[in-house]
Amino acid sequence: MNPYIGHSSQLSGVEEHRLVGGKGDGMRLYEITNGKGLELTVTPDRNGDISRLRCGGINLSYLSPCGYVAPAYYDKTGSNWLNSFTAGFLTTCGLQAVGSPCIDEGEELPLHGSVANLPCEYSYWEETEDAVCLYTQTKDEVIFGRKLTLKRTIIISKKENSFAITDEIQNTGDQTEPVEILYHMNMGYPLLDEDSILVIPSKEVLPRDEHAAKDIENWMHMEKPQAGYRERCYYHRFADDKGTAKIFQPKLNTGVEITFDAAKLDGFVEWKMMGVRDYVLGLECGNCYPDGRDVMRRTGMLKFLKPGEKKVYTVHVSIIKHL
Repeated sequence: MNPYIGHSSQLSGVEEHRLVGGKGDGMRLYEITNGKGLELTVTPDRNGDISRLRCGGINLSYLSPCGYVAPAYYDKTGSNWLNSFTAGFLTTCGLQAVGSPCIDEGEELPLHGSVANLPCEYSYWEETEDAVCLYTQTKDEVIFGRKLTLKRTIIISKKENSFAITDEIQNTGDQTEPVEILYHMNMGYPLLDEDSILVIPSKEVLPRDEHAAKDIENWMHMEKPQAGYRERCYYHRFADDKGTAKIFQPKLNTGVEITFDAAKLDGFVEWKMMGVRDYVLGLECGNCYPDGRDVMRRTGMLKFLKPGEKKVYTVHVSIIKHL
């Protein structure tokens, strides 16, 4: 008990709000603060993903022109996922598919899967002396098909400006199922502009396509917003299991560092999109590349879960004040 304060939320904690109006009408938001300047907005009606990330009043994430979109508007046809792509700091892609729409072993799969547009079955939080802890569960389950459950824990430190996302994915059905996941983390202005410094200590950088290959020598250089810009994607491979990526804004003395187990999350993608209003840098670790599940199956990169089996993935995010 702190004798100086009236209510614990004076310093840190979680407040639940609902949106009014627009396509996000009725959506629940968890507004979280750690008492040291870190603020997150978590959306339990969108798989417990993170829409806003700020530190010391500085915006670090990207919100797309779609804004908040409730799950009822989701259209799984082809690339229509983009119509409800809020982006935010984190949009989870999967679990049945990541990347390009495709047909894999007779199953028609949409862009980036459906889990980001599924509301959590339940969500709750607790606060300890050291952290704010948020728990969610989302079920990606259908009759005559996949039965996958994602249990998410987000631990927000109250000692430093950092947090960790841990996902446990379980196959709750009776058939072996392919499982793909991509943590689509999106950096935005003012963290991101032409002066931002990007550091990814990869041993190899591969362009996704010919368009990206033409400018591969500039994969680490950010640019001013350009009309008609066409996205460029680069795949990074690390020398060991220590996956890491940093973006730093020298004008603000603020940056974001992402760390993960590159043995488990072995498909890291840099999504460089320098368009007008579509101005975003994706730093995305996953257990696959976003080329479609059929391509991952052919290359041997597709992961599977046996009945009852679980996989656990963890991503750490820290706010940094220097490189």
